[in-house]
Amino acid sequence: MITAGCDIGSLTAKAVILDSDTIAASAVIRSKPQPEDSAVDVMRKVLEKAGLERHRVERCFGTGYGRNRIPFADDVESEILCHGTGAIWLLPSVRMVIDVGGQDAKAMRMDDKGNILRYVYNDKCASGTGRFLEIMANALDIDFEEMGTPAYRSSNPVGISNQCVVFAETEIISLVNAGRDIPDIVSGLHRAMAHRIASLARGIDPEEDITMTGGVAKNEGMFSALQEAIGLQVQRVPCDPQIVGALGAAVLAARTG
Repeated sequence: MITAGCDIGSLTAKAVILDSDTIAASAVIRSKPQPEDSAVDVMRKVLEKAGLERHRVERCFGTGYGRNRIPFADDVESEILCHGTGAIWLLPSVRMVIDVGGQDAKAMRMDDKGNILRYVYNDKCASGTGRFLEIMANALDIDFEEMGTPAYRSSNPVGISNQCVVFAETEIISLVNAGRDIPDIVSGLHRAMAHRIASLARGIDPEEDITMTGGVAKNEGMFSALQEAIGLQVQRVPCDPQIVGALGAAVLAARTG
């Protein structure tokens, strides 16, 4: 059975084609102003990569903030359920997922069947999200995609005291003007953000095995900082962590097909 999952987020749109128990193709694009346009474009791209015509996909589930505006979705599911389902499909031993996306951060605990037991999320403030790092990268005049590379890691990270994006931006500009090294500032940002996310996760009693999903999980500096902050080993998913929500949607579509 061939199914698809389409995850329309605030910053990116993701799609996955699932052929039985194999990921046939995946695609990620920058979100467009209209969720419908994002959905159509990312689905077109993933179908091209899979070498499939649209009619070959038997069912498609949508998720993400724009899930109710995906014109071709047969049904929709929450991001919480989709990230949990996708993570446990990839790593059956996982019992907690920490998902850090563009505009929110979520943590969820599951049982051995993937049922969500508890969850918590922060969608009221950009602090602790990918958007926070993106704004800080702009303020530092560095490439957002390069923030997690070894070039921006240090053994002497600065302390970042402000959680508010506006005040944190002012703080790092002051640090630059004071002559602090950029790698020390970036490492400090990773550490500060990791502690906020770890604090969120501790609200539902973290337990192993843990994994991290979402686009921020591709940032190696952030991944390491979160593992240190939470005090437990965090497993890496064996695929692009940004597509896990779309994958979960495709898995759920297959189960109800």
